[in-house]
Parts: sequence; structure tokens; C-alpha cells
Amino acid sequence: MAHTDRSPLDIATQFPQQDGLLYLNHAAVAPWPLRTQAAVSEFARQNVHIGARDYPLWLKVEQQLRERLAWLVGGVHIDEIGLLKNTSEGLSVIAQGLEWHTGDQIIISDQEFPSNRIPWQALANQGVDVIEVNLEGDNPEQNVIDAMGPRTRLVSLSAVQYGSGLLMDMAPIGAACRAQGTLFCVDAIQILGALPFSAERVQADFVVADGHKWMLGPEGLALFYCRQAVQDQLTLRQHGWHMVTDPGNYTRKDWQPAITAKRFECGSPNMLGAHALNASLSLLQDTGMDVVANALQQRVQRLIDGLHSKGATLLSPTARERRAGIVTFRLPHEAPNETFQRLKNGGVVCAERGGGVRLSPHFYTTNSVIDQALDLL
Repeated sequence: MAHTDRSPLDIATQFPQQDGLLYLNHAAVAPWPLRTQAAVSEFARQNVHIGARDYPLWLKVEQQLRERLAWLVGGVHIDEIGLLKNTSEGLSVIAQGLEWHTGDQIIISDQEFPSNRIPWQALANQGVDVIEVNLEGDNPEQNVIDAMGPRTRLVSLSAVQYGSGLLMDMAPIGAACRAQGTLFCVDAIQILGALPFSAERVQADFVVADGHKWMLGPEGLALFYCRQAVQDQLTLRQHGWHMVTDPGNYTRKDWQPAITAKRFECGSPNMLGAHALNASLSLLQDTGMDVVANALQQRVQRLIDGLHSKGATLLSPTARERRAGIVTFRLPHEAPNETFQRLKNGGVVCAERGGGVRLSPHFYTTNSVIDQALDLL
């Protein structure tokens, strides 16, 4: 798709946030762009005035959303894209769908968000061991690879760690998994919409991500990428009218699961969420992920430089190849909760994470917003 010639600062007009608000919390829940508000308003207007008369047109929006998501994860086949409720559901579909044996091992990191920890730990009653790998050091990828053994069935890692902001090089891990016959799952919620990503390049079998962070969409609708070659390894644990080969045939008795990733979509689709996320992703696609990534990195560097000037301790990696959009820090002689409260009182929307205060701009964030936040420190 052709990109627009607008700069990220021009695109900032899509985000008319109220005066005094300094939004640096995209790693939690992102604001919507105006085009998403317009799409949801139009969807609501149709529901009020004509109901579902034009439902076939809504299905076209849902199909367009799948196409945009396939683009976002590197141009995979649209049949490998499912739409679920959230990241936790996607990871649970994998955890509950695979056939486990006593002694099987799952490798995660010691920095994972609970979504990428609890579904695996819940398999303990089936004799599955969860190994948490320490990511400290210059080569965290090798730490993961070294932990793999003959009992390793699955490696599940976040592409970007939610607390530290560490950006992992997933390709060598994916290659090691593929060579050993180990399944590889990527929690991509902190990278999709922030940096370019390719499921095929990193040799992922599964990619899961909700849309409410860097994708600028709503909560309650998530990408579930399942590589076609491993789809049949997931036993279906949820069933309903929507996950069959012909969901419009309501009287068919000899139903079969869809041969695409739609088989993981149990019931009625989230059409409201689909309209919203489709509009948000259109902004990223119109801009181009390379432009988005470069603009985001400029903003992250401005934050890093400013925090250094304040004497802050950076808890996030500062090397460009090790960061995405998260900057976590502490100030000397001040507890993180005190720094957080001071920023909050000054209008900054941010979070306490990873042992410090986490700031997370996006590609449209203005220098003024960043500088005003730094002035509060």
C-alpha cells in the first residue's frame, strides 16, 4: 500500500488530546486516533438507524482487518490470522490445545507479563515444567537457547519485555526451535505497531497480541497467528457456530472445523472492535512501519537523553537494537512511586513497571510533550 507523505508531526493532529495531558503510556493502553473515533461513530450510527441491515459490509471490514493484521506480522497468509478476545485467550488456546506429557518443558523468561506465564504454569497438574530463563547479560537469546533440551516442547517469549523494554532478537531463537522441532510462540503485544515484525523471519509458530497498545486500537480484540503447518496440533477446546467451515449454514449436522485460523473463533465476532482496530491499523499502514519505527526511536532517544541530563538511572536498554518504545527509569534519592505521583500530578500518563517509572511515547508524540514531562523531574 502506498504511504502518505505526511510526517508523524502532521499525524499528531489525529490525536487531539486535551490541554495539559502528556500521554506517555502506549505500552499500557493507547489513545485512539480520530479516524478510529469516526469509524466507531459511524458503526454506532448504523446500528441505531438501520441495525444490521448492511451486515455483509461489516464482514468486509472484518476481512480488511485480517488483511491488515497479516501485513503487520510480515505478510503472512490471511488464513493464518484468527481474531480472539485478548492475548491471554490466545496463549490459553495454545496451552490448552497442545497435547502434553509428564516431563515436558516450556521455556519463558523471568521478565514475562502474567499473560505469558500463568497459562503455562497452569499446566503443572499435567506434569509440565516451566523454566524461567534469566535475560541479563549481553546475549539473552543465547541464555534461552542454552536452556533448551530434549524435553523442551515450547518456547514462549515476549518480543519486547513490558517492564524493562528489552527488545529480543527472536530470529536465532526461532531458528533453534525449528531445528530442534520445538514450537515457538511470540507474545508480540509490545512490538506490533511499534516496530516492523515478521513472523516468518523469526520462524514463529504462534504470534499473539491484543490491539490496545502500539496498534492504537481497542481492548477486547486480539491477533492470533497460527502457522498453517502446526494448526492441527491444537485440539479445539471451544466450539460454536462461527468456527465451522460454513458458518452461514445453520442446519448442517455434519459440521467440520474451519480449515483456517477461524477455527479458533468460537462465536459471534466483535464487530465493534473490528471497525475500531481496522481504522487504527489503517493509520499505521498509511504511514508505513519503517516511518513509524524511525519516528518512535527519535522520541525514545530524546527521552533517554533528557533522563540522563536529570541524573536518572535507566533501567531499560539504551542501544537502539535493544529497545522499542519503552523507557523505564529511577531517580536518585526518590522512590519510583513518588516520581510516578509527581508526574501524574503534572499531567503525565505513565506507569510504574519494572522497578521504576515507565514512559512509552509513540511515533506521533510531539517533542513538546516529552520536554514538558522531563521538566517535571
